[in-house]
Amino acid sequence: MPKQAPDPRAKFKQEAAEAAVQFVQSGMVVGLGTGTTAIFATRRIGELLRTRQLKEITGFATSQATFDEAKRLRIPMMKTTMPNKVDLTIDGADEVDPQFNLIKGGGGALFREKIVAQASDREIIVVDDSKLSDRLGTRFSLPVEVSAFGWLSQQRFLESLGAQTSVRKKPNGAQYVTDSGNMILDCKFGPIADVVDLARKLSDRAGIVEHGLFIGIAKDVIVAGADGVRHLQKAGS
Repeated sequence: MPKQAPDPRAKFKQEAAEAAVQFVQSGMVVGLGTGTTAIFATRRIGELLRTRQLKEITGFATSQATFDEAKRLRIPMMKTTMPNKVDLTIDGADEVDPQFNLIKGGGGALFREKIVAQASDREIIVVDDSKLSDRLGTRFSLPVEVSAFGWLSQQRFLESLGAQTSVRKKPNGAQYVTDSGNMILDCKFGPIADVVDLARKLSDRAGIVEHGLFIGIAKDVIVAGADGVRHLQKAGS
C-alpha cells in the first residue's frame, strides 16, 4: 500500500500553533484545543515544560484525544469539572471570517471546545491561511452535534433552513460518535448570509446539542502561510 503523503500545509499549521504558545506564561491554566493545528501547540507546551522554560502549567483538554496526548507529554491536567477558570485557550478553526466569527467542529469536539472557549479569559485561534474566508460556509460545512434521540427530526429541521446534510462517519464507514455520545450532522449551507440569526435558530432547537458557529468568542487569530506568520487582533480587544 503506498505511503500517505504528508499534509502539505503541516508546516504552516505548526508555525501558527507554536507562535501562539508565546502567550502562555508559567502558572497559567491553558485550554488545549483539538485538531491537526492545535495539537502542535500542545506538543510545544509539553516541550517547554520538559525544558523548564514553562513551569506550573495546568492543561484542560477539549477532547479525549487531546487529553490522551497531553498525558503522554506529561502535562498536568485539570479535572474535567473545571474547578478553576481557564486563562488562555489555543485552538484551531475550520473557517474564519473578517469579523473573527468561526466554523469549528471538523475534529468532532465542537461541544467541548465551545464550553472551554466560553470559560477562557482569552481564546487564540491558530490556522493556516487556507482557513480565511470572506463569508462562513463558503469553504466548509457546518458541523451540528445532535442527540441520537429523534435525530431525523433535527435533520429535517436543518434541511428546512437550507442545508444539505450528511451523517458524519468514521474512515471505516461506522457512524461517528462524539466524546459526549452524540451524532454529528455536517451541513452544507453555502455562504451564510446572517451567521448570528442562524446561530440563534440552531441554539433554540431542542435536540441540537451544539453547533459549530463560534460568534464573538475569538479576539486573536494567528495565521501562517507562505508569507509568514501574522497575528490578527479584533478591533477594540
